[in-house]
Amino acid sequence: MRAIPAALAARLATGVTTLCTIWRVERRDAQAFGFSDHDRPLEIDGLVYEPLSGLGGGVIEKGADLSIDSASVAGALSSEAITLADLARGLWDGARVDIWTLDWADPSLKVHVFAGRLGEARRGAAAFEAELRGLQAPLNAPFGRVFSRFCDADVGDARCGAALIAPTYRGAGTIVEALSARAFTASGLAAFADGWFADGRVHWTFGGAADVLAHRAGGALATIELYDAADLAPAQTFEITAGCDKRFATCRAKFDNTANFRGFPHMPGPDAVIAGPVQGGDNDGGSRNT
Repeated sequence: MRAIPAALAARLATGVTTLCTIWRVERRDAQAFGFSDHDRPLEIDGLVYEPLSGLGGGVIEKGADLSIDSASVAGALSSEAITLADLARGLWDGARVDIWTLDWADPSLKVHVFAGRLGEARRGAAAFEAELRGLQAPLNAPFGRVFSRFCDADVGDARCGAALIAPTYRGAGTIVEALSARAFTASGLAAFADGWFADGRVHWTFGGAADVLAHRAGGALATIELYDAADLAPAQTFEITAGCDKRFATCRAKFDNTANFRGFPHMPGPDAVIAGPVQGGDNDGGSRNT
Protein backbone atom coordinates (compact mmCIF):
# COMPACT_ATOMS: atom_id res chain seq x y z
CA MET A 1 0.00 0.00 0.00
CA ARG A 2 1.54 3.30 -1.09
CA ALA A 3 1.55 5.98 1.62
CA ILE A 4 0.22 9.36 0.42
CA PRO A 5 0.90 12.40 2.62
CA ALA A 6 -2.29 13.66 4.24
CA ALA A 7 -1.85 17.17 2.81
CA LEU A 8 -1.45 15.77 -0.71
CA ALA A 9 -4.43 13.46 -0.25
CA ALA A 10 -6.55 16.45 0.77
CA ARG A 11 -5.56 18.32 -2.37
CA LEU A 12 -6.31 15.28 -4.52
CA ALA A 13 -9.75 15.07 -2.93
CA THR A 14 -10.61 18.59 -4.13
CA GLY A 15 -10.51 17.45 -7.75
CA VAL A 16 -8.25 20.34 -8.73
CA THR A 17 -4.58 19.38 -8.72
CA THR A 18 -1.21 20.85 -9.62
CA LEU A 19 0.59 17.58 -10.18
CA CYS A 20 3.60 16.69 -12.29
CA THR A 21 6.00 13.78 -12.64
CA ILE A 22 9.72 13.94 -11.92
CA TRP A 23 12.49 11.50 -12.79
CA ARG A 24 15.75 11.29 -10.85
CA VAL A 25 18.39 9.38 -12.82
CA GLU A 26 21.76 8.49 -11.34
CA ARG A 27 24.28 6.99 -13.74
CA ARG A 28 26.93 4.46 -12.73
CA ASP A 29 29.52 7.26 -12.78
CA ALA A 30 27.56 8.85 -9.87
CA GLN A 31 26.28 11.79 -11.94
CA ALA A 32 22.66 12.58 -11.11
CA PHE A 33 20.14 14.19 -13.46
CA GLY A 34 16.66 15.51 -12.77
CA PHE A 35 13.85 15.69 -15.30
CA SER A 36 10.25 16.86 -14.99
CA ASP A 37 7.19 17.17 -17.19
CA HIS A 38 6.46 20.54 -15.56
CA ASP A 39 7.04 23.70 -17.61
CA ARG A 40 9.49 25.26 -15.16
CA PRO A 41 12.61 24.02 -13.34
CA LEU A 42 11.99 22.55 -9.89
CA GLU A 43 14.71 22.36 -7.24
CA ILE A 44 14.16 19.43 -4.89
CA ASP A 45 16.69 18.23 -2.31
CA GLY A 46 19.48 20.17 -4.00
CA LEU A 47 18.87 18.78 -7.49
CA VAL A 48 17.31 20.87 -10.25
CA TYR A 49 14.67 18.98 -12.22
CA GLU A 50 14.70 20.47 -15.70
CA PRO A 51 11.49 20.83 -17.69
CA LEU A 52 11.35 18.22 -20.41
CA SER A 53 10.72 19.25 -23.95
CA GLY A 54 11.90 15.85 -25.10
CA LEU A 55 11.26 13.21 -22.45
CA GLY A 56 8.05 11.46 -21.57
CA GLY A 57 7.07 8.51 -19.41
CA GLY A 58 5.04 5.47 -20.37
CA VAL A 59 2.77 3.14 -18.42
CA ILE A 60 4.09 1.91 -15.07
CA GLU A 61 3.19 -1.68 -14.22
CA LYS A 62 3.61 -2.87 -10.63
CA GLY A 63 2.53 -6.02 -8.82
CA ALA A 64 2.13 -7.10 -5.22
CA ASP A 65 4.21 -10.25 -5.78
CA LEU A 66 7.82 -10.65 -6.95
CA SER A 67 6.96 -10.12 -10.61
CA ILE A 68 9.20 -7.49 -12.18
CA ASP A 69 7.88 -3.94 -12.16
CA SER A 70 8.25 -2.30 -15.55
CA ALA A 71 7.92 1.08 -17.18
CA SER A 72 9.35 2.93 -20.14
CA VAL A 73 10.69 6.34 -20.97
CA ALA A 74 11.14 7.96 -24.37
CA GLY A 75 12.67 11.25 -25.38
CA ALA A 76 14.74 13.37 -27.69
CA LEU A 77 18.49 13.58 -27.63
CA SER A 78 19.76 16.89 -26.25
CA SER A 79 23.29 18.20 -26.03
CA GLU A 80 22.75 19.36 -22.44
CA ALA A 81 21.85 16.04 -20.82
CA ILE A 82 21.23 12.96 -22.96
CA THR A 83 23.48 12.67 -26.00
CA LEU A 84 23.87 9.96 -28.61
CA ALA A 85 27.57 9.69 -27.74
CA ASP A 86 26.86 9.02 -24.05
CA LEU A 87 24.21 6.43 -24.94
CA ALA A 88 26.60 4.70 -27.34
CA ARG A 89 29.33 4.62 -24.67
CA GLY A 90 26.92 2.91 -22.27
CA LEU A 91 27.03 5.65 -19.64
CA TRP A 92 23.27 5.41 -19.18
CA ASP A 93 23.11 1.60 -19.09
CA GLY A 94 21.87 0.37 -15.72
CA ALA A 95 21.33 3.90 -14.36
CA ARG A 96 19.16 4.05 -11.21
CA VAL A 97 15.78 5.67 -11.87
CA ASP A 98 13.31 6.96 -9.26
CA ILE A 99 9.97 8.42 -10.31
CA TRP A 100 7.75 10.60 -8.13
CA THR A 101 4.40 12.27 -8.57
CA LEU A 102 4.42 15.60 -6.76
CA ASP A 103 2.53 18.83 -6.33
CA TRP A 104 4.59 21.49 -8.12
CA ALA A 105 2.91 24.20 -6.03
CA ASP A 106 4.44 22.53 -2.94
CA PRO A 107 7.27 20.16 -4.00
CA SER A 108 7.50 18.73 -0.48
CA LEU A 109 4.25 16.86 -1.22
CA LYS A 110 5.28 13.89 -3.36
CA VAL A 111 4.67 10.16 -3.73
CA HIS A 112 7.32 7.70 -4.88
CA VAL A 113 5.78 5.58 -7.67
CA PHE A 114 8.69 3.65 -9.19
CA ALA A 115 12.27 2.56 -8.48
CA GLY A 116 14.41 0.63 -10.93
CA ARG A 117 17.16 0.81 -13.50
CA LEU A 118 17.44 1.63 -17.16
CA GLY A 119 17.38 -1.50 -19.27
CA GLU A 120 17.48 -1.86 -23.02
CA ALA A 121 17.76 1.43 -24.91
CA ARG A 122 16.74 1.77 -28.53
CA ARG A 123 18.49 4.68 -30.22
CA GLY A 124 17.76 6.60 -33.39
CA ALA A 125 19.31 9.64 -35.04
CA ALA A 126 17.39 12.11 -32.88
CA ALA A 127 15.45 10.13 -30.26
CA PHE A 128 15.71 7.21 -27.89
CA GLU A 129 13.41 4.88 -25.95
CA ALA A 130 14.50 2.98 -22.86
CA GLU A 131 12.94 0.23 -20.81
CA LEU A 132 12.81 0.68 -17.05
CA ARG A 133 13.21 -2.47 -14.99
CA GLY A 134 12.15 -2.78 -11.37
CA LEU A 135 14.56 -3.57 -8.56
CA GLN A 136 13.35 -7.19 -8.66
CA ALA A 137 14.92 -7.73 -12.10
CA PRO A 138 18.24 -9.18 -10.78
CA LEU A 139 16.23 -11.90 -9.00
CA ASN A 140 15.03 -13.11 -12.40
CA ALA A 141 18.50 -13.34 -13.97
CA PRO A 142 19.83 -16.87 -14.68
CA PHE A 143 23.07 -17.87 -12.97
CA GLY A 144 25.42 -20.78 -13.37
CA ARG A 145 26.66 -22.72 -16.37
CA VAL A 146 24.81 -24.44 -19.18
CA PHE A 147 25.66 -28.09 -19.89
CA SER A 148 26.66 -28.25 -23.55
CA ARG A 149 29.09 -30.09 -25.78
CA PHE A 150 30.47 -26.70 -26.84
CA CYS A 151 32.96 -24.59 -24.87
CA ASP A 152 31.46 -21.57 -23.12
CA ALA A 153 34.73 -19.61 -22.85
CA ASP A 154 35.90 -16.97 -25.31
CA VAL A 155 39.05 -17.93 -27.14
CA GLY A 156 42.08 -16.34 -25.49
CA ASP A 157 40.33 -15.23 -22.29
CA ALA A 158 41.39 -16.22 -18.77
CA ARG A 159 39.18 -19.33 -18.73
CA CYS A 160 40.40 -20.47 -22.13
CA GLY A 161 44.07 -19.74 -21.61
CA ALA A 162 45.07 -20.03 -25.29
CA ALA A 163 48.06 -17.75 -25.94
CA LEU A 164 46.87 -15.69 -28.90
CA ILE A 165 50.03 -13.57 -28.77
CA ALA A 166 51.96 -16.46 -30.36
CA PRO A 167 52.77 -15.94 -34.07
CA THR A 168 50.85 -19.12 -34.87
CA TYR A 169 47.61 -17.48 -33.79
CA ARG A 170 48.18 -13.86 -34.77
CA GLY A 171 48.72 -12.23 -38.14
CA ALA A 172 49.23 -8.72 -39.45
CA GLY A 173 47.66 -7.55 -42.67
CA THR A 174 46.83 -4.60 -44.88
CA ILE A 175 43.54 -4.02 -46.67
CA VAL A 176 44.02 -4.18 -50.43
CA GLU A 177 40.40 -3.73 -51.53
CA ALA A 178 37.14 -3.11 -49.68
CA LEU A 179 34.59 -5.46 -51.26
CA SER A 180 31.71 -4.12 -49.17
CA ALA A 181 31.13 -2.60 -45.76
CA ARG A 182 31.68 -6.05 -44.22
CA ALA A 183 34.27 -7.70 -46.49
CA PHE A 184 37.74 -6.95 -47.81
CA THR A 185 40.81 -8.56 -49.34
CA ALA A 186 44.09 -8.28 -47.46
CA SER A 187 47.77 -8.98 -47.93
CA GLY A 188 50.11 -10.38 -45.28
CA LEU A 189 48.09 -13.48 -44.39
CA ALA A 190 49.34 -15.92 -47.05
CA ALA A 191 50.97 -18.18 -44.43
CA PHE A 192 47.67 -19.06 -42.73
CA ALA A 193 45.32 -21.87 -43.76
CA ASP A 194 41.82 -21.33 -45.06
CA GLY A 195 39.40 -20.58 -42.22
CA TRP A 196 42.15 -20.08 -39.63
CA PHE A 197 40.78 -16.70 -38.55
CA ALA A 198 37.06 -17.55 -38.83
CA ASP A 199 35.32 -16.60 -35.55
CA GLY A 200 38.41 -14.63 -34.65
CA ARG A 201 38.87 -10.90 -34.19
CA VAL A 202 40.34 -8.03 -36.19
CA HIS A 203 42.12 -5.31 -34.21
CA TRP A 204 42.48 -2.13 -36.27
CA THR A 205 45.76 -0.24 -35.92
CA PHE A 206 43.86 3.07 -35.63
CA GLY A 207 41.71 1.65 -32.80
CA GLY A 208 38.70 -0.58 -32.35
CA ALA A 209 38.02 -4.19 -33.24
CA ALA A 210 35.58 -6.32 -35.22
CA ASP A 211 34.51 -9.99 -35.11
CA VAL A 212 35.38 -12.17 -38.08
CA LEU A 213 32.64 -14.16 -39.80
CA ALA A 214 34.76 -15.95 -42.40
CA HIS A 215 38.35 -16.21 -43.65
CA ARG A 216 39.13 -17.52 -47.13
CA ALA A 217 42.74 -18.04 -48.12
CA GLY A 218 43.56 -17.21 -51.71
CA GLY A 219 47.31 -17.19 -52.27
CA ALA A 220 48.81 -13.74 -51.77
CA LEU A 221 45.45 -12.22 -50.90
CA ALA A 222 43.00 -13.47 -48.28
CA THR A 223 39.34 -12.50 -48.04
CA ILE A 224 37.97 -11.50 -44.65
CA GLU A 225 34.26 -11.13 -43.88
CA LEU A 226 33.07 -9.35 -40.75
CA TYR A 227 29.88 -9.81 -38.75
CA ASP A 228 29.20 -6.08 -38.66
CA ALA A 229 29.84 -3.22 -41.04
CA ALA A 230 33.03 -1.21 -40.60
CA ASP A 231 34.69 1.80 -42.19
CA LEU A 232 36.98 -0.07 -44.60
CA ALA A 233 39.52 1.56 -46.90
CA PRO A 234 42.61 0.39 -48.81
CA ALA A 235 45.95 0.64 -46.98
CA GLN A 236 44.37 0.27 -43.53
CA THR A 237 46.49 -2.01 -41.36
CA PHE A 238 45.32 -4.45 -38.72
CA GLU A 239 46.16 -7.44 -36.57
CA ILE A 240 43.96 -10.51 -36.62
CA THR A 241 43.73 -13.36 -34.12
CA ALA A 242 42.72 -16.97 -34.69
CA GLY A 243 39.15 -18.01 -34.04
CA CYS A 244 37.56 -21.03 -32.45
CA ASP A 245 34.24 -22.72 -33.20
CA LYS A 246 34.13 -23.96 -29.57
CA ARG A 247 34.26 -27.65 -30.49
CA PHE A 248 36.40 -30.11 -28.55
CA ALA A 249 38.12 -31.34 -31.73
CA THR A 250 39.12 -27.77 -32.64
CA CYS A 251 40.42 -27.11 -29.13
CA ARG A 252 42.59 -30.21 -29.35
CA ALA A 253 43.86 -29.96 -32.93
CA LYS A 254 44.19 -26.18 -33.33
CA PHE A 255 45.14 -24.97 -29.86
CA ASP A 256 46.30 -28.12 -28.01
CA ASN A 257 44.27 -26.80 -25.10
CA THR A 258 41.97 -29.67 -24.07
CA ALA A 259 42.85 -29.24 -20.39
CA ASN A 260 41.05 -25.89 -20.44
CA PHE A 261 38.07 -26.94 -22.57
CA ARG A 262 34.98 -25.46 -20.88
CA GLY A 263 32.34 -27.74 -22.33
CA PHE A 264 31.16 -31.32 -21.88
CA PRO A 265 32.15 -33.11 -25.10
CA HIS A 266 31.24 -36.61 -23.87
CA MET A 267 27.81 -35.68 -22.57
CA PRO A 268 25.28 -38.20 -23.97
CA GLY A 269 22.71 -36.81 -26.35
CA PRO A 270 19.03 -37.72 -26.82
CA ASP A 271 19.89 -40.72 -29.01
CA ALA A 272 21.96 -42.28 -26.23
CA VAL A 273 19.30 -41.60 -23.63
CA ILE A 274 16.49 -43.33 -25.55
CA ALA A 275 18.61 -46.12 -27.05
CA GLY A 276 17.67 -49.65 -25.99
CA PRO A 277 19.76 -52.82 -25.81
CA VAL A 278 21.32 -54.06 -29.05
CA GLN A 279 20.77 -57.70 -30.03
CA GLY A 280 24.05 -59.57 -29.92
CA GLY A 281 25.83 -56.78 -28.07
CA ASP A 282 27.52 -56.80 -24.68
CA ASN A 283 24.49 -55.78 -22.68
CA ASP A 284 26.29 -55.90 -19.35
CA GLY A 285 25.54 -52.35 -18.16
CA GLY A 286 29.08 -51.17 -18.88
CA SER A 287 30.15 -47.88 -20.45
CA ARG A 288 29.21 -47.32 -24.09
CA ASN A 289 32.39 -45.31 -24.64
CA THR A 290 34.76 -48.24 -24.14
